[in-house]
Amino acid sequence: MSDTTTVARHIQHTLIEADSTRDRMVDHARECIEWGFNAAMVPGSWVPVVSAELEGTGVLTASALDFPIVGTMTSAGKAAEAAELVRLGANQIDIGVQIGWLKSGLWDAFRDDIAGVVDAAGVPIKVMLELPLLTPEERRVAVELSIEAGAAYLKNASSGAVETANPASIAWLVNAAAGRAQVKASGSIKSLDQVRSLLEAGADLVGTSAGIQIVSDSATAATSSY
Repeated sequence: MSDTTTVARHIQHTLIEADSTRDRMVDHARECIEWGFNAAMVPGSWVPVVSAELEGTGVLTASALDFPIVGTMTSAGKAAEAAELVRLGANQIDIGVQIGWLKSGLWDAFRDDIAGVVDAAGVPIKVMLELPLLTPEERRVAVELSIEAGAAYLKNASSGAVETANPASIAWLVNAAAGRAQVKASGSIKSLDQVRSLLEAGADLVGTSAGIQIVSDSATAATSSY
């Protein structure tokens, strides 16, 4: 298996710009097929279009909710939206979590908010833990409560506005999860070297809008090595 293929299969290729058209979304799905990405990450409103393009290809349709400003939706609204996204064709969902509740000591509510989505969706749920906003103890509690709630993946952050994905954060999450959940890296991931460092730190998935440039660089590097 080539390095390009290895890198691509870990990338969830993201397109969330508000002005993206239907044609652009179709092209995005086709790019994911062409390059062999793990998933196309798109807004919920475009899930039906993208999932139709990806059907039978092995590329997943992923979406996000309670995002980009996390922790603003009600728990009931979040669970209902998750169920709707799955009905429309989503295979995985990334969710914002209630950071304010965690910091208020409302641990049961924090956990139950996630569990409600897990139960309603029935597909792998990835939680955006916003690590830079948490104290060391809050980080530990957030991981434990997320795993108790049934989260399949832990994410270091929702976007580069919160944290640039880095090996230290990913290695910490991998160690804290201790095999009970997988890890997705997120936040200003723009280069092949950065992706490699995140995968070496233990990331299972990488979310980025620069997927094509990254795998193109991987292909170039492989060609130049011969």
